[in-house]
Amino acid sequence: MAPKAAAKAKTPKKATTKPKAASAKKSGVEQNTLLMTLASGVVTIKLRPDLAPKHVAQIKELASEGFYDGVVFHRVIPGFMAQGGDPTGTGMGGSKKPNLPAEFSHEPHVRGVCSMARSANPNSANSQFFICFDDARFLDNQYTVWGEVTQGMEHVDALPKGEPPRAPGEIISMKLA
Repeated sequence: MAPKAAAKAKTPKKATTKPKAASAKKSGVEQNTLLMTLASGVVTIKLRPDLAPKHVAQIKELASEGFYDGVVFHRVIPGFMAQGGDPTGTGMGGSKKPNLPAEFSHEPHVRGVCSMARSANPNSANSQFFICFDDARFLDNQYTVWGEVTQGMEHVDALPKGEPPRAPGEIISMKLA
C-alpha cells in the first residue's frame, strides 16, 4: 500500500465515462434469460433464481456446456406438459452432475411455467424439466419451478405429442441470451 503523501502527489486522472455497451457484465435480464431453439422457432424463458437458485445455476451450467443441444422432448401430453432434458431420450437419464435438493415454492404451475422433473424422491431433480401447457396446480409445492416462457409458447405447443412421440421434437440449442 502506498503512503498517503505519495498518493497525493499523483496526477489526478481525467474523469471518463464508459459507454453502456462497453460493460463486460451482462445485465441481470440477459443473465437470467434462456433461449431454447426448437424446429418451429425460439422459445424465451425467464429464469427464476429468486425461486430456485440451485436449479437455475445447474440449468445455466448445463446450457452453457451445450448439454441440452440435440436432446428430445420424450413425453408430450396435450393439455398437461412437455418433458425433456434426458440425454437418453427415455425419461430415465440425466446429467453427470449431482441431483439437486428440492426448492419448492408457492409459484403456481400454470401455462408456460418451467419446472423440474424428478423421481419419487423430492431431492432427485437433475437435468430433466417440463413446461406446462395448461393449469397444473396439482403439482404446486411438489416440483421446483425454475422459470417461465415469456415468448414463443406457440413453439412448445407445436411439439409432437406422445409418450414418447413417434418423431420427438428436439432442442436444437439451449443457451443463455
